[in-house]
Amino acid sequence: MGITEIRVHGVADKGPETILDRPVVVRVAGDDDAGFYRPRPGFGDPAESDGATLEAYRWSGLTGGTATRTFSLVLLLPFMLSNIVIWMLPVVGGRSGTAGRAVCRLLAASLTAMYVLSTVGVSLDLIAWQCAAYPRCLEDRRGISWLGGVTPGLRLAILAILPILAIALIWRLGARSWQLPEDSAATPQGVGADRLDTPAFWDNRALLRRLRSVHVAVALGTLNAALLLPLASHDAALTGYVLLGVDVALLAATAVLLCRPAIERHGGPGVGRSPTQAVRRAAVVLTALTVAYAAAPRSPWAATGTLPWYDVLVAGLFATQLLLLLALGTLVLGWHRRTGRTFVSCLGAPVLASVAIGLAVAFSSGVTYAVAEYLDRGSSPTPARPLPPGAPPLSPPVAYRWAALGFSVALVVVWGVAVFGRRVRRARHRRQAEELVHRDFPEASRVPPERVEAVRDAIVRARVADRLGPLLLIAYAALALLTLAAAGLSVVHEGPGALALRLGGQTLARPVIFVTDLGGALTGVFALALAAAGLVAYRSTGIRSIGVLWDLATFWPRGAHPLAPPCYAERAVPELTRRIGQLVAGGDRVVLSGQSHGSVLAVATVLQLPAACQRRIALLTYASPLGNLYRRFFPAYVNDSVLSEVGERLDWRWINLWRYTDPVGGWIFAGDPVARPGHPSAHASGRAVEVDRRVRDPAGLTVGPTDTVPPPVLGHHFTSDENFHSAVRELTRRLEAGEPPTVRG
Repeated sequence: MGITEIRVHGVADKGPETILDRPVVVRVAGDDDAGFYRPRPGFGDPAESDGATLEAYRWSGLTGGTATRTFSLVLLLPFMLSNIVIWMLPVVGGRSGTAGRAVCRLLAASLTAMYVLSTVGVSLDLIAWQCAAYPRCLEDRRGISWLGGVTPGLRLAILAILPILAIALIWRLGARSWQLPEDSAATPQGVGADRLDTPAFWDNRALLRRLRSVHVAVALGTLNAALLLPLASHDAALTGYVLLGVDVALLAATAVLLCRPAIERHGGPGVGRSPTQAVRRAAVVLTALTVAYAAAPRSPWAATGTLPWYDVLVAGLFATQLLLLLALGTLVLGWHRRTGRTFVSCLGAPVLASVAIGLAVAFSSGVTYAVAEYLDRGSSPTPARPLPPGAPPLSPPVAYRWAALGFSVALVVVWGVAVFGRRVRRARHRRQAEELVHRDFPEASRVPPERVEAVRDAIVRARVADRLGPLLLIAYAALALLTLAAAGLSVVHEGPGALALRLGGQTLARPVIFVTDLGGALTGVFALALAAAGLVAYRSTGIRSIGVLWDLATFWPRGAHPLAPPCYAERAVPELTRRIGQLVAGGDRVVLSGQSHGSVLAVATVLQLPAACQRRIALLTYASPLGNLYRRFFPAYVNDSVLSEVGERLDWRWINLWRYTDPVGGWIFAGDPVARPGHPSAHASGRAVEVDRRVRDPAGLTVGPTDTVPPPVLGHHFTSDENFHSAVRELTRRLEAGEPPTVRG
């Protein structure tokens, strides 16, 4: 019998040696992706001074670690963000909750359709239709020069293989699961959508299987529509119209399936014969028939202009996304009035949905413009810049030009909000922070003012995300809505340049065209920069923080978009639960300590433990985002009731360490002492008041007697210092004696 301290790291892990502060460690359970480590005998004391045996759980291999995996996460980023939206809904049950989840799944499906349309724009519109019709575009390009002698229908059939391969690629990237067989129920139960302590919360195989089938049908149905619309309108034959009608019915069926609550039903023997499987098989068969129909012989046919109906498809998709965002916003306003939740927490879902769409548009338009620039050798036409003689009139959809203009304007507005928003209340924020410094450090009046200002500014910077972040997101969301509205109206085939030329002549058209071209270039650069960052994120310490986004975004199961990266918690939480059960069965008591995002895993683990284990567990969290991030943006799953239940199950053997200077972590129950010093939050009541323990940062303002420089400002970085060891010792004493927390005056 003894005490084992299991340390769970946060994002940007630096290895089990750093976690345990031991030079050599050995894995005692798990594998390379996620494992438990202890100090190797003979290479440092296996226990700390408090007597607890050290053990580290390293889970970072589940989220990154290889360039290929991280690059795939970048490619799937819009899908990843759209998947988080469904977990940000302020309510879960009831008709409004069901409607909100249906809208989120429809938005996620629209991103799958956008992905397919972007590949269609490159392969079918730019290459098979526009470029192949002009000798100047094909000359000196052996890879595509042979297309000049092929009929348009056959060209479309041949080049359709590229979108099909793109669908297979994301299907492959999104098919991986971290769930181990021993963590799965015999019968898939679907996502436990109500509470984190639901036993099957992390087992979403049944739901994922259904969503994957529906999204494959959406992707293939979108490709079929892009092929059938120009073919059927040209042929004016019954076969084309019938295939098009079947495809429209297929897409309508996918929308109905995504809206039905039955898609989340528990699994059972009939899962393989579900409607979602049928609609996927129908989509595969229909795609084969569509490609065959496109390859059928036809009378001579001259391909001119852009691919017929492709502009309408893109504009129609943007208009649909706008309507879905407005519907989600309407639901949010209703939830805000009924539940009394903060407007920012309710607004998180539609704002993040608009960000996901914005990223998808950036990827799509960036790739389309890059390929167009390559194919037409820099001769993109605009109303104010005619084509040179003989140049191919390659032109991406008009909707993308509106999106490019919106991207440029969004950059300017967000930059302005960031710069001027910080200045509006800078003096008051600095004054509050300086009062905190003088309260914490009586010696502040005796040290150089530069030192006090450095600590003060660290506190102000740590609070920027709380104060400025919602404003930036709201500004971006408003611009995204306007951009989507303009892009949707492009169904009339009037881009920003043409509209400016008609309204103000060349004087207005030239700057509008310049800003639009700049936006197109910037979206391409943005997409390439994200891809490059993904490749080097886990190889360079300077860009390693890029990986933080992936770790935060892949905590939640795939409940809206099945092609999002796999949820690492579906393995980490059951694995932690199993390991703690083994230690408790062997007679040990466990202090579970979670740093940063590791604290979220630790709390989720506590909620999954049986009561017999919970009586022998204590919890230490530090630099935790549970209070100021998760409570705000995931209020249906992390709220006062859930967090208080964690404390009750542990008999309040829980300590949370936090700092003013931490931009990510903070209090859980104590409230916001920066905004209202001395006033406890409504979240804290009874024994919950004693959970939060603020750690002074830095340790001092003056140079210590054995040092040459003042103590550094640590912020989000926590080490096993005296504050940490003191908390572990207190929790250990409580476990051994079964004492309640010490009440402090």
